[in-house]
Amino acid sequence: MPFWVQLLLSLAAFALLLALVAAVWALRRMAQRAEAVLTIIEQELRPLIGQALALTEDVRTLTREASRELERVGAVTDRVDDIATGLSRFVGTLSGLTRAGQIVGVAAGLKKGLDVFVHRFRHQGDHHE
Repeated sequence: MPFWVQLLLSLAAFALLLALVAAVWALRRMAQRAEAVLTIIEQELRPLIGQALALTEDVRTLTREASRELERVGAVTDRVDDIATGLSRFVGTLSGLTRAGQIVGVAAGLKKGLDVFVHRFRHQGDHHE
């Protein structure tokens, strides 16, 4: 093999070796930067995770309290429904009594009117005879 071919192959191998060394060097620097970034992220995430856990517990507590309040509102609503049912029965009974009172009043008025009519009719008949 001629000398110049060997020289070209040697130069190509050397250039390839330099490129490989530069790539390895760049990968090493990139790995160091990634490690530094991951360290920073880890330091930032620890307090955030703690806060997220605290917030989660707060949400659970609020959910429990809201459930209890909804149960109380349900109990109050049931009680109001019971009271409303009782009041409607009372009003229905009172309405029935009022209707009966009206009928008795009308009957008494009709009786009185009939008595007056009969009384006047008798007295008018006495004047004409």
